[in-house]
Amino acid sequence: MDLTVWRTFVTVCRLGSLSAAAAELHHTQSAVSRQIAGLERQLGVSLMERHARGVRPTPAGEVFRRHALATLNEADRAVRAVRDARDGAFSRPLAVGATPSLAAGIVPEAIRDLLERARAVRWSLLPGLSPDLHQRVIAGDLDLAVVTDAPPGLPHDPRVERRFLGLDEMVVALPLGHPQAGRGPVHVRTLAGQIWVEDNDGSAALLRQHAARAGVSARIDLTAADLLGKLALVATGHAIALIPGVLACALRTDVTTVSLVDPPTRGIYTITPRRDPHPSAALLLDRLAAAFAPAAPTDS
Repeated sequence: MDLTVWRTFVTVCRLGSLSAAAAELHHTQSAVSRQIAGLERQLGVSLMERHARGVRPTPAGEVFRRHALATLNEADRAVRAVRDARDGAFSRPLAVGATPSLAAGIVPEAIRDLLERARAVRWSLLPGLSPDLHQRVIAGDLDLAVVTDAPPGLPHDPRVERRFLGLDEMVVALPLGHPQAGRGPVHVRTLAGQIWVEDNDGSAALLRQHAARAGVSARIDLTAADLLGKLALVATGHAIALIPGVLACALRTDVTTVSLVDPPTRGIYTITPRRDPHPSAALLLDRLAAAFAPAAPTDS
């Protein structure tokens, strides 16, 4: 099979659009359609289905996507390794993933500490949600990911090694003029009448569970596309939000936080592949563990 066609299929799945994939790959849309159709003929199964906003993989297509992505990543690594060896300068880049809140501060600081000890390391940082980062570690996209056990939690997967870093207490983000700004810790019952904004299901689940334990409900009336959008709605006074405590040091200046009584928490972990670990991953793990040492000096 032609790996170029596999790459086309993976791109269509990622973008959810034949036309968008064609533009990114510098093909015509008809050429992309022909490639997908040819791949379906080879495999003898339908890989894509249309929906109101574009296309998505069928169940069989999703299975093929995961294997195709892993194969393409390995092929790319092979090409890079050969070229580096040819040039006499082999240096495998360290690919790191992190949830948005951790990518905003703690992880870049740990990478800075790593570079002070090993300046020749090439690296990249990919923000994402924990389930996606886990899959990217399995697929070989990432050498290390910093994730959380917020709902739906982390799977027990024998293909990765998981290391506990610490617990993160969630806090409430408020606009600067909010009546509770600068007070705290506050009980969630005090905020029961407020409008909340959420950007992902895991954070929303933590908020609902915390409110339910207090005998109230949280009015999650607004939804943001991502963490930046969530904080923008807070800053402009449209809502308040539950956010990770680790994010407090990297907040925009027109947003403040207040702590909660008996706050919800989430565990923070690193995951690394058991096969073919990156030579610099252990040193970065040590730097990350040091960042959490005051709160959680033990591993699991």
